[in-house]
Amino acid sequence: MHQHSHDDSSKRIGLAFYLNLIFTAIEFVGGWLTNSTAIMADAVHDLGDSLSIGSAWLLNRLGKRSANDEFTYGFLRLSLFGALINGLVLIAGSVWVLSESIPRLVDPVMPMTEGMLALALLGVTVNGVAAYRLSKGNSLNEKVLNWHLLEDALGWIAVLIVSLVMQFVEWPILDPLLSIVFTLFILVNVLRNLWATAKLFFQAVPDKHISDAIKKSLLDVASVQDIHHLHLWSLDGEHHVLTAHIVLTAECNASHRLIKEEIAKALANYELEHTTIEIEVNDEVCRDQ
Repeated sequence: MHQHSHDDSSKRIGLAFYLNLIFTAIEFVGGWLTNSTAIMADAVHDLGDSLSIGSAWLLNRLGKRSANDEFTYGFLRLSLFGALINGLVLIAGSVWVLSESIPRLVDPVMPMTEGMLALALLGVTVNGVAAYRLSKGNSLNEKVLNWHLLEDALGWIAVLIVSLVMQFVEWPILDPLLSIVFTLFILVNVLRNLWATAKLFFQAVPDKHISDAIKKSLLDVASVQDIHHLHLWSLDGEHHVLTAHIVLTAECNASHRLIKEEIAKALANYELEHTTIEIEVNDEVCRDQ
């Protein structure tokens, strides 16, 4: 099940990489033909996106390698690392776009609107298809990459609107104005995803509700009196790891095997990647205290 999910993720990211790289080349040519500095600037931005998506694709594929004696949990966190890198790249790209757009509010330049319109239609299509494909993924890596492509798609929608308007009126200021609005919108969402990624790197609980539900499920087991040293963390945002010390009730006379079966049943619905349970009797001193 997990292997199939990783294969699908790799295919989606690979498709996004090739679509973005090909369109970047088209952008450079189109920007030169239309004499549009805005399109050339977006081409540079898309080139950075292509490099980011390519690195994420590579890290995603490497993340599927099996665990070994040195990396005992495997390489799933490489995908999380890719999400962190791409979030930082996207923030840097957004800041760069703002630095280019804000001065144009003072001195806007009228581009060749017909060429802008054609490239905008192609840009919306290419980035929209790639973003739609990545939206089916659940990994943080895919979510951050999806914002890369969504930023580009929204940017091209802005270019499309501006180019249509400027077919009839000479309002070049609309181009940098809409670019700023869309970039700020994307920046807020990327910062939110980046914070979620950073928390997983610091081994924060991936979901407080799941953590509370797990603790309640374990306490509902008849033989369990108390729980401590419960740690829930995530390898990549999807595959979670649980460790806990379980204190048995004084009246418990069931075998450890039976208790383990009850605990396994209580945790079955949470689809944990790794689970380590330490069982302690009622009057036992915890060795980790």
